[in-house]
Amino acid sequence: MTSRQHTVLPQGNFTLIYADPHLLVVNKPSGLLSVPGRGEEKQDCLIKRVQADTPDALIVHRLDCDTSGLLVLARGKTMHRRLSILFQARQVEKRYVAVVAGQLPQCSGEVNLPLIVDWPNRPLHKVDHDIGNPSLTLYRVLSYDAATHCSRVELTPETGRTHQLRVHMQALGHPILGDSLYADAASRAKASRLLLHAEYLAFSHPEGGEALQFTCPAEF
Repeated sequence: MTSRQHTVLPQGNFTLIYADPHLLVVNKPSGLLSVPGRGEEKQDCLIKRVQADTPDALIVHRLDCDTSGLLVLARGKTMHRRLSILFQARQVEKRYVAVVAGQLPQCSGEVNLPLIVDWPNRPLHKVDHDIGNPSLTLYRVLSYDAATHCSRVELTPETGRTHQLRVHMQALGHPILGDSLYADAASRAKASRLLLHAEYLAFSHPEGGEALQFTCPAEF
């Protein structure tokens, strides 16, 4: 299996982890949009910065603006279709690391709570047992800091709903530190940014089937 470890090649506030003629893997910093938003002030984004050096790059999946970590980009429309199929078929393994408030009662477990957009309060999402979309997150506690009463956890999203990890951890009563949307004031104040990072990606290369594995440790 090919393993790509955080090989640092600075590229305009993102880090290029891997590149070949078909795809790129980059580390997106916290605070940078994946794609442009509405309004002139939201035009600076990862895909535009990448395209400045690699014009054929296309976004395949996204991370929230405040989430850092690994993103795959396709080179050209054909590879974009093929990579999108992998994500849609859940053939891409993703793992995140986060720091959350409190001490979880179990060392590992799952959060199986359906989610839906909270329309009156967009962009918030919420748990809705009646009409929410099935959403499943696996978690594993990595460590607990008694001094700060915070836990470091590994999160594996089995589904890919918007804000899934953030809402699920809030629903458990352990919001992610620095979360401006879902954390209580005390948990927000414990970090200057959202402490959520996409640290691991693994999938089979659509061109040739090579097993690819990428790891990028969190800076927090």
